[in-house]
Amino acid sequence: MDISVIFSTYNSPAWLENVIYGFHCQQDKNFEIVIADDGSSPETKDLISRLKAETKMEIKHVWQEDDGFRKCRILNEAILATRGDYLVFTDGDCIPRSDFVSTHRKYAEEGYYLSGGYFKLPMDISKAITRDDILKERPFNAEWLINRGLVATHKISKLTAQGWKEKLYNSLTPTNRTWNGHNSSGWKKDVLAVNGFNERMQYGGEDCEFGDRLRNMGIKAKQVRYSAICVHLDHSRSYVTEEMREKNKIIRQQTKKDKLIKTDYGIVKVKGLNGRNAHSGQKIPRRATSFSEVIGSLK
Repeated sequence: MDISVIFSTYNSPAWLENVIYGFHCQQDKNFEIVIADDGSSPETKDLISRLKAETKMEIKHVWQEDDGFRKCRILNEAILATRGDYLVFTDGDCIPRSDFVSTHRKYAEEGYYLSGGYFKLPMDISKAITRDDILKERPFNAEWLINRGLVATHKISKLTAQGWKEKLYNSLTPTNRTWNGHNSSGWKKDVLAVNGFNERMQYGGEDCEFGDRLRNMGIKAKQVRYSAICVHLDHSRSYVTEEMREKNKIIRQQTKKDKLIKTDYGIVKVKGLNGRNAHSGQKIPRRATSFSEVIGSLK
């Protein structure tokens, strides 16, 4: 099973470097990285070029011009750039534990997508993490974090649960098995079948709406919240507005109410909406593994 890891970024080179080194430390090396860049400055491009040389990893950089929050659009472009038949999605501010990729591979199953979470770090610890810390997996060590001022709560069990506890907590957690952009995975053919992400959506629920359409298609969700582990580096979200959230809420409500599977504003666009990759609503085959196959099915 070929795996492609997709994560988004926007003008956060320090966080991005830590994330890439997190993937450099993976036990499972059989994957590629596709970075979905929502308009970062040339500093990010230079960083990626340097890290490709340092780590010898397979990294693709998919960039679009900065024109506001357009994460869904660049994610769709990144999907088209993948070679894998299984896609793991995370964010450019989430450092993966060394078993992150191998865990997604282990639990991947036909007819399912995986729903994971993250452990959020405060800003002071986020800024203090070094490359050496990542290489030695310190950000995933509860004692190390507490010694640096982390206030321990029940949430730290995400880092400490192992064996039977890990399985038990996955089964008992009240958290919904939504598609979470920071830690989810699924089959590329299913991602294409629902036509990718809805590009009308901005910040707030855009990932969940994508998961809603997968479930409307009959794909079930499997909880890996205590198995596939990543830590989230703190940052501000000054670009978020209530208008964004309300718009997304309305779109998601419609997706649920009408049990929609494909979005007309995804990888393939309906004619008359913006003219790119236009089609007339024909069915996209579930087993397409490339965009050329999708387009071919619409001719």
